[in-house]
Amino acid sequence: MATRYLLQFALLLTLIVADAEGLLKRCFTCRSRGDLGTCKDPFTLNSTQAETAHGVEASPCASGWCGKMLEGGNTYKDDDYGIATQRMCLQRGPSDNEERCAYTVWNYKKVYMCFCIGDLCNNTNRNVGNCVFSIFIAILVFSWQRIIS
Repeated sequence: MATRYLLQFALLLTLIVADAEGLLKRCFTCRSRGDLGTCKDPFTLNSTQAETAHGVEASPCASGWCGKMLEGGNTYKDDDYGIATQRMCLQRGPSDNEERCAYTVWNYKKVYMCFCIGDLCNNTNRNVGNCVFSIFIAILVFSWQRIIS
């Protein structure tokens, strides 16, 4: 009986920790032009590596909406010389609250911009590890409860 309560407590604690991590929303903030810098794609840094990379930060973002913007360059897709990549926190998300990438006008320039919501979502990989980990722990705890009972 005590083991059952201990397992339930472990599950609850795991879900609380995973949810608490979800409350702090951060965005990568950086800017690179062409081959210079580490902000361009493929963006391979995680939050730990960003602390040591020059010009890249994992900054808190009150809105939770992150962005990635590509500007400049020329019309040839193979030639990315002069294309600036910027990752940032947005003051607010799009009015329809939909994540997307599209061409838009920013400071009177046509740019390609992506909007996403979530912790450090403006990298090249979507981070679903916390959700998968929480589901795995929940399944594991409920399986143990059936074996013990």
